[in-house]
Amino acid sequence: MILTDTPRPGAPLDDKVRRLSSASARRVIEPDVDVPGHLGDGQLLPDELLSVSGLDLDLTAEQKRVLSREEIASITNAGIAFEAVLEAGFALEIARGRDMTDPRITFLLHEIGEETRHQRLFIRLLEDIRPQAVHPLDKPVFSFIERRAIAQIIQRPALLYTLVLGGEEIPDLLQKRAAEHPDTDPFLRDVNRYHRQEEARHLSYARAVVPDVWAKASRVDRRAVATVAPKIIGGMFDMLVHPGVYEVIGLPGWETWKQVRASEKRVALRHEATRPVLAALMDAGAIEAGSVPAGWRSLCGVDGVGEPVAAGT
Repeated sequence: MILTDTPRPGAPLDDKVRRLSSASARRVIEPDVDVPGHLGDGQLLPDELLSVSGLDLDLTAEQKRVLSREEIASITNAGIAFEAVLEAGFALEIARGRDMTDPRITFLLHEIGEETRHQRLFIRLLEDIRPQAVHPLDKPVFSFIERRAIAQIIQRPALLYTLVLGGEEIPDLLQKRAAEHPDTDPFLRDVNRYHRQEEARHLSYARAVVPDVWAKASRVDRRAVATVAPKIIGGMFDMLVHPGVYEVIGLPGWETWKQVRASEKRVALRHEATRPVLAALMDAGAIEAGSVPAGWRSLCGVDGVGEPVAAGT
């Protein structure tokens, strides 16, 4: 594991991590006190930020209102669950650490605390929305597979930190767009701004430690980053708004989901959200320019060098 069997990475990384911890200590935001409010009863996202934007569907105002709320609920549910996986991985890293004075352990404790505060705020959103959508993969067999996958992920540091990057970069872009749009629900804008501010430190930490994590990664872990990570990140993106959401407003669930997944606008969004993940891996030496694996090329819409390619090529 990252903190157990190899020497500390040295002063530059330690100093950066200490600075991030100091920033976390100075900016303790308690959402129950410092982010008061609730969602309104109307449409939470403008039409152009809905997942179906660009499909030319003839939806009523009420359908769009409900769809916006169900989409936010689906994304929020996914965020709560994903942050729980990160917390589990970080807790395991701490438990296996031999030097509890390592600055990274202190920052991970800050991050776990911050993530749990985010989750409590997200639960408030779900309580406001009271979603009706049923996730079609919420079945025992899929739950069993998910549990086995999570158990593997949290024990593979390079894979885990790659997914940390994906799990931070994707919502960061979605929240940026929502926070900057004047027609987004005011409280949702506040939540997005708060969350992006907090997650900026988490992204800085992940980018900083990825080179060290990669240097210590096993062959299996490295292979997982090259081949498995882009599939997981792509699945995370595609399932942010799951098929059951569309069924709530009378649309065919899987059919609409497939149309959304393949739409030009959604593909472009996926490319924009995931290219920073690939860039971080390339900066860390985990992926070499000229040898970008096929899965990453497809996920990010890039060529073998890592440069963007035109849509459809």
